Amino acid sequence: MSRETVNQICASLPGTECSDPFGGGHDAWKVGGKMFACIGSAGTGVSVKTPDTDTAQMLIDAGIGIKAPYFHRSWIHLPLDSDPAELTHRIAISYDIIRSSLTKKLQATLAPRT
Repeated sequence: MSRETVNQICASLPGTECSDPFGGGHDAWKVGGKMFACIGSAGTGVSVKTPDTDTAQMLIDAGIGIKAPYFHRSWIHLPLDSDPAELTHRIAISYDIIRSSLTKKLQATLAPRT
């Protein structure tokens, strides 16, 4: 998968926006102002949120990803050459986690995810 494909997946989710808050060519994808996916300037992969640190560690132990540099332990970094279905699934899970943490009022303004 490429950076462009990951960006297309993220852009297809309701209410998302991309920014470069760190400068230098990062693609930070947010919903409701909170980040759910980030591609670093090196473009080696995408960092996504997992439900908790245990899930992140399980995915790391299974070889799905590595600890996401500069992020909390509940985030993992998935290489762009990962299985496309796995990447798509992990991005969607991360989006759902962040979306569910938004206020009910903000969630109500977002289109449903299909």
